[in-house]
Amino acid sequence: MKSLKKYFAEGLGTFALVLFGCGAATIASVSESGPEGIGLLGISLAFGLAVVVMAYTIGPISGCHINPAISIAMLAAGKLSAKDTVGYVISQCIGAVAAAGLLYVIATGSSGFAMPEWGLGSNGWGEGYLGEYNMTSALVTEFVFTFIFLLVIFGTTAKNASPLMAGLAIGISLALIHMVAIPITGTSVNPARSLGPALFAGGMALEQLWLFIVVPIAGGLCAALTRNIFLDD
Repeated sequence: MKSLKKYFAEGLGTFALVLFGCGAATIASVSESGPEGIGLLGISLAFGLAVVVMAYTIGPISGCHINPAISIAMLAAGKLSAKDTVGYVISQCIGAVAAAGLLYVIATGSSGFAMPEWGLGSNGWGEGYLGEYNMTSALVTEFVFTFIFLLVIFGTTAKNASPLMAGLAIGISLALIHMVAIPITGTSVNPARSLGPALFAGGMALEQLWLFIVVPIAGGLCAALTRNIFLDD
């Protein structure tokens, strides 16, 4: 039962992250006069604040990973068992897909709705996607920012760190990452967050999904290795 509670918490937390973050990108970023709405800053804060509120909601239960790259990096760092890693990742993916499905249902309630390329806040790169950065820029961005994000997580959850501030610091760091990376890839640093919208958007979002699965996991593993070798808890 304890494991099931942790897995349910991870699914719920990832559901909330995708619902608020991708919801801001899909719905709240569009105003009656055009695609201004809350803008890049608002979307960035939506992702960051979603992590903050979930950290204090489910953190005591599961640690609030809500991101397969984090769970796999924790496994590599010896902070999570293989069994729980599998349970966490499956739960995170289910939560993300459920949230994207709900967003799809809500979005179709708008008159004249048609699924755009890279819809529902999907991640991507190249011609037609936001700043039209190439694949190399996307790869470097996702690797470096996931690496930094995991270092923040390892540092703020270390034995000598203040547990009360961890959720706030992690949420702020994710918001900062989005402020820079949204024009490049829409900001993933989270394979589950990318999986959900891509399954419903299809097209290029689904074709490019591999990068947002492989690269954030690689960045997280590199951060775990760096933490284990160069930084002590």
